[in-house]
This record gives sequence, structure tokens and C-alpha cells, in this order.
Amino acid sequence: MSKKAYEDIGFAKIDHLRIKRKGFPEVIFCQGKTPAQIAQIAKRIAANKHDVLATRADRKDFQAIKKVIKKAKYHPEARIVTFKNTGYRLRTTGSVAIITAGTSDIPVAEEAAVTAEFLGLKVDRIFDVGVAGIHRLASNLERINKAKAVIVVAGMEGALPSVVGGLIEQPVIAVPTSVGYGANFKGLSALLTMMNSCAPGVAVVNIDNGFGAAVMAFSILKSAGASPSPRGRGGKRG
Repeated sequence: MSKKAYEDIGFAKIDHLRIKRKGFPEVIFCQGKTPAQIAQIAKRIAANKHDVLATRADRKDFQAIKKVIKKAKYHPEARIVTFKNTGYRLRTTGSVAIITAGTSDIPVAEEAAVTAEFLGLKVDRIFDVGVAGIHRLASNLERINKAKAVIVVAGMEGALPSVVGGLIEQPVIAVPTSVGYGANFKGLSALLTMMNSCAPGVAVVNIDNGFGAAVMAFSILKSAGASPSPRGRGGKRG
């Protein structure tokens, strides 16, 4: 392996070759890291001409990144910091539909949506269409069927992905959330419901893992023939 495969900065080893393997650069998981550590990692990723994505970031984390990357942007509902440096765009005409069972599931859905958009995917947000009012889902089926992959985010008992999976042909990525009363066990009940789904074509990521769902959707579309392409260093920054 090349000595340049990763950069050792003491407390972290930054994988600068991840973009060649996965189609996107290393992502910073902020939870458990200090703002100073996060800022240093972000600075080194940007210095290598890569885009920056930091998940589970609070405003202190954002302010630390902002000091070293002036054009960094904070997405508070998603708890994500982004910076488009050179970037890439997924060549596809399709979109990813991101569906929530309830309004309380939106923060996890926004983590998925912002991540998907960062990766170059088109996103269609369809929120608050859970099984407690199934007619809301039915009235949005035409929109859902236009997507190439569907992310379904649900807490409580987590039934919505099974319903969606039984109605459409696209792959469904189910995201259990920790939303619910005590017997929800902080998302465990929704996780088990989704893992035991009898609807074919439903895969499940971890509790509250909107990021993981977006990356899976990106992988599905990329494997289906779409490919990321650099916009070039002269492109618009943001």
C-alpha cells in the first residue's frame, strides 16, 4: 500500500483514497470527537481537494470547522456540516425518495437527504405518511414510483417499510428511529419489525442511521450504471 494511502495526524488516520474505492471521500463522524479534532480532520480533507461531510455535528463542531473552512455550511436539522470543494456529481436521471412515518422522524430523514444530496443524488422528500393514516401514503405512490431507490424512516413499531416494500418494485432501505414510547426500546422494536419484514426487497440499516441509508442508495444507483464524475476545480464552491 502506498505511503499516501492515509495521512497520520496522531489522533486520526485520514483515508484519502476512500474516494477511489467508494466514490466519495472519508466522512467525519463528530460524536465523541472534540471540536478541535473535527476541525483538524476537516482541514486535512479539504487540503487534499476533497469535499467535506461531517455527521452528528452540533453548532460547536460547526463553528470549529468554520474557522478552518470559511465556506462550510451547517444543516441543523440533519446535524451535518458540508463543504463542496471540487466535488462530483452522480450521472443519473433518477431520484431517491425519502419517506418518513411521522414528523418526529424528520431529523433522521434529513441526515439521509443531506447526505444523498452531498453525494450528487436527487432527493424527493415525502414526510408524515405513516400507517396511522395510510391514505396519505396511497396519495403519494405516484411520486414514490418515480424513484430508483426508496429510503423509509420510521419509529414506533416501524411498520411503514413493509407496507412500502409490498407496494413498489424499487429497493427499499429501512431506517428505524429511536422515536417512540418506552416499549419502543429506543428504536429496537422498529429495528426488529423491519428485520422481520415479509415484504421482499427491504434492507435495514442501524437505528437512526440516515447516513448509512443514503450511502446504500448511492451504492445501488452507482452499481446500476450511474457513475460519479468530478466537476473540476474551477466549478462553483459552496
